[in-house]
Amino acid sequence: MSTNRIRLCRMIDFPVVTDYRGNLTFIEECKHVPFEIKRVYYLYDVPTGATRGGHAHIELEQVIIALSGSFEVIIDDGYTRKKVFLNRPHYGLYIPRGIWRELVNFSSNSVALVLASMPYDEKDYIRDYEKFRKMVREGFWDESDKRVAEKISRL
Repeated sequence: MSTNRIRLCRMIDFPVVTDYRGNLTFIEECKHVPFEIKRVYYLYDVPTGATRGGHAHIELEQVIIALSGSFEVIIDDGYTRKKVFLNRPHYGLYIPRGIWRELVNFSSNSVALVLASMPYDEKDYIRDYEKFRKMVREGFWDESDKRVAEKISRL
């Protein structure tokens, strides 16, 4: 049973092409993110004090990027909680499967972009924190930790 899966979450520094007309950042699947991108969505107009997320995924991996403004992502492996502040569009937070996440403290006019490894599937969501903790204690994701660590080491 792994008690330090939070280490599998990583900040990714995407390429930036600097130009006097403005900067450009690009992201290529399986090169800059450790998965094929199957879905892209974004959160915006989040009211002050609102929390987004509040779930974990059975299989889905994702990268969260602050395209505009700022917000915090709370990541939780069932044993350890950590806050990550995002406020630059060329940085992304990689979250593997089996990590609880909550997005909080959105600044005004913030936009959170999410790159996901799977199309939407409600069956992949774990929305009950105690169920998530039980799955962690039973070692549900332990076998995949080595594969995830190998994938992110190539970034």
